[in-house]
Amino acid sequence: MPAPAQNPDTEVTALVTQVHAAAGQVCIVVTGAGALALAWLFGQAGASRTVLEALVPYSSAALYDFTGRRASQHVSAAEANLMAEKALGRAKTLAAAADNPPVLTGVRLAGVACTAAIATDRTRRGQDRCHVAFVSSDGRRGVTSLVMLKGARDRSGEEDVTSRIILNAIAEAKGVAARVRIPLVDGEKLEVRVPGEDE
Repeated sequence: MPAPAQNPDTEVTALVTQVHAAAGQVCIVVTGAGALALAWLFGQAGASRTVLEALVPYSSAALYDFTGRRASQHVSAAEANLMAEKALGRAKTLAAAADNPPVLTGVRLAGVACTAAIATDRTRRGQDRCHVAFVSSDGRRGVTSLVMLKGARDRSGEEDVTSRIILNAIAEAKGVAARVRIPLVDGEKLEVRVPGEDE
């Protein structure tokens, strides 16, 4: 029986609190999945200290408009990294336009992005998977990928797992050490890498 999605637990709530309390702001872009992470962030006071902008370019046309490039392969680590780079550019633009110019002085900015293909109501031959990337203004970056075991969860369960990975990426981008648990099932493994290290 598919595992149901969980309501935000104390672990998620505690990490969101720490994220909002930490210095730094991010632009977040998600497509395919990840809206639950946005709900967690906006569901607690202090979201304006974390989020400069949150975008959901869901159609191919919207994603192309955001990235300015048609990906050779959608729902890939490369696409997530490109989205995160563009999101960092947006974060820098928005921070520079803020009413309070000192926000640019010594404040970490970051782009966080997710591209995913999760359980749907139509037949899809490809894998259920997500790729989450972050790129920060201090030069740090990373991509976390997960291929999900089909049928192990329903759509809301896969959304929950994807959103937890996104929340961890936001925490890392803001320099928060804590992480939420990623509930994997047998046969699943998170792949974490730094783009360019093995290319």
